Amino acid sequence: MNHDVILIDDEVHLRTACSQAIELAGLSVAAFASAEEALDHIDRDRACVVVSDVKMAGMGGLQLLEATLERDPQMPVILITGHGDIAMAVKAIQDGAYDFIQKPFASERLVEVVRRALEMRRLVIENRALRNELASGDDLERLIVGRTPSMVRLRELTESYAATDADVLVTGETGTGKELIARALHQRSTRAHARFVAINCGALPETMIESELFGHVAGAFTGADKARVGKFEYADGGTLFLDEIESMPIDLQTQLLRVLQERTITPLGANQESAIDVRVVAATKIDLAAAADAGNFRSDLYFRLNVLALEIPPLRERRDDLPLLFTHLLDQFALRFKREPVTPSPADIAALMSDEWRGNIRELQNVAMRCALGFGIEAPSSTPTAGPDADGSTSTLNDQISAFERLLIQRTLAEHNGRLKPTYEALGISRKTLYEKIRKHGLSEREDATV
Repeated sequence: MNHDVILIDDEVHLRTACSQAIELAGLSVAAFASAEEALDHIDRDRACVVVSDVKMAGMGGLQLLEATLERDPQMPVILITGHGDIAMAVKAIQDGAYDFIQKPFASERLVEVVRRALEMRRLVIENRALRNELASGDDLERLIVGRTPSMVRLRELTESYAATDADVLVTGETGTGKELIARALHQRSTRAHARFVAINCGALPETMIESELFGHVAGAFTGADKARVGKFEYADGGTLFLDEIESMPIDLQTQLLRVLQERTITPLGANQESAIDVRVVAATKIDLAAAADAGNFRSDLYFRLNVLALEIPPLRERRDDLPLLFTHLLDQFALRFKREPVTPSPADIAALMSDEWRGNIRELQNVAMRCALGFGIEAPSSTPTAGPDADGSTSTLNDQISAFERLLIQRTLAEHNGRLKPTYEALGISRKTLYEKIRKHGLSEREDATV
């Protein structure tokens, strides 16, 4: 049987008293009279904490600390020390102990430290499971990270579409990873051996985009001293990714439609058509159907592009993917910057889950990078500010106060491991008021289940 706490003390009365306090707190405990016996029960895959007296016959608490951390450097070890052992306890903390408790101590103090350590340990185990899940997945699962139904479906469609040679339209808000999906389509296709060429239609001046796409011959216009190969020809045999397709001028849309239908191009200044073999993946952050209805995008081009479509959900609509995705990004940046992988705290996860993530994956990447570099987690838009919302509206003062109140309660609950009494005391409100506000703000059961 797995236990929450492994307790070691060679004094029967103290071992019994500590065991009873831990069990009365709703936690399970396995008590041992010697460190040697307890070592066989310390497992790096278990969500438990070790509580040990320092001075014992045989192997002492400090030796047990060293042996435990050799097995698992992230196993929380709490030491019980006698009066006058503060210097030794501080040294133990420096050597990797989670915390120490000085005799005599109240049972509440023991339970508080154990709960905090256990919450951290559970998060470590969860992060290991997430990392193992990422490591055991196939290439596409590591590229398109997420286990919510929308992301599972996105991976399935990407795999299915990649096997065809048809053009694909990818839609999604800014920062959701449209180019990543386009690259996945290319890498899983029979064109993976050829070039993947990306061009942002919104970043090019109208006077240059035709030449960029289709190329030109020498002398085609002033300054064209030599011929230039366009992106379509350069991507021949491979995939051309047209980002922000909605920014393409109307007259160029006409030419693009013809290219998609005929699979031929005519460089600027040339008379001879050239056949091309290229797959086009177009991406947009707007509703192209609405743009076509409004006359801002050619409807025939929209229907030509929209044969196969992939829609990427915004991050706020798949919050359950945040721990897995954030762990993936942390590991990537830790490898990039040659740092040890970081394990976020429960309060950090609460902050991530409460953010709106208007910048989507791109915003999350910035937070993960700062965290991997040792600057902690600060979700950029966690605290509401005045100004336009994502839909262009402006939050009222009451809206901003309500959003901040919800965030504050959520974080305080996380900081106190979901326990109600320290939460409402920290917030300076009554138990009843806290219950009402939890219901008012629709906090999930996961956030207040232990209340």
